[in-house]
Amino acid sequence: MEKRRIGASDLYVSKIGLGCMSVGTEEKKALHMIDSALDMGINYLDTADLYDQGLNEEFVGKAIKQKRQDIILATKVGNRFEQGKNGWSWDPSKKYIKSAVKDSLRRLQTDYIDLYQLHGGTIEDPIDETIEAFEELTQEGVIRYYGISSIRPNVIREFVTKSSIVSVMMQYSILDRRPEEQILSYLNDHQISVVARGPVAKGLLTNRPMENASQSMKQNGYLDYAFEELETVISGLKSDVAGDRSLTEVALQYCLFNDTVASVVTGASSLEQIKNNVSAANSTPLTDEQVQIIRDLTKASIYEQHR
Repeated sequence: MEKRRIGASDLYVSKIGLGCMSVGTEEKKALHMIDSALDMGINYLDTADLYDQGLNEEFVGKAIKQKRQDIILATKVGNRFEQGKNGWSWDPSKKYIKSAVKDSLRRLQTDYIDLYQLHGGTIEDPIDETIEAFEELTQEGVIRYYGISSIRPNVIREFVTKSSIVSVMMQYSILDRRPEEQILSYLNDHQISVVARGPVAKGLLTNRPMENASQSMKQNGYLDYAFEELETVISGLKSDVAGDRSLTEVALQYCLFNDTVASVVTGASSLEQIKNNVSAANSTPLTDEQVQIIRDLTKASIYEQHR
């Protein structure tokens, strides 16, 4: 599988990564799915300490133990939880980050993390302190690089201006084109990559029939699309762009069309989904004309908040 460079780092990641959150809590199945993804050419695994209160990191650690040197491993920090208790609190403090990384390393059975990401954040956070924690961890060799997971333009700008982030993980899809307004070009200008999540928009951009959508989706739509608009857009994508290709292919290739996107992180709860995602990522890229048709069919929305 083609690999792309994350920012100005020396991390080269498969153009789709495995979002490990959805592999479940049954160990044998989870390990089999992660192993299979690696066998199919995925080298980029994305997890977080929050997922199943650390259990997901434990599964990832077991899966990669014998092939650590071949893996680009990403995890996240900032959501503080206590084992056995429901819920979590936000804590981007230096003290917590430097403590939490030790727990992640233990669960992941490794002595370094390739890409350590702040799992959210607001403009009111002690950003300078947060950056200091990541910089110290980098200098100590505990992490190779760091990034943030955020869709807030004001937070992104603060980190770009003040820190050495190499990536921003954000939601991006045909049905969520908000990053296209300014963020993609802004990050590209600063040699910072996007790791795209949510490329199939909660399953809307798959071949799943629209009538099978949840009642909530039918009532509330998706972002600024009413359900009736979604039906029209998806029908247009199928007829005017996809042809005999799957909608998943179109969805992933749309994200990958932009050079700022280093990798598209796809979740999967079954081996079949991983196979479909890998096939979609390895399919023929979209043409300029097809991308323009997609943009004509969809909304060029903008971020209304956190500007």
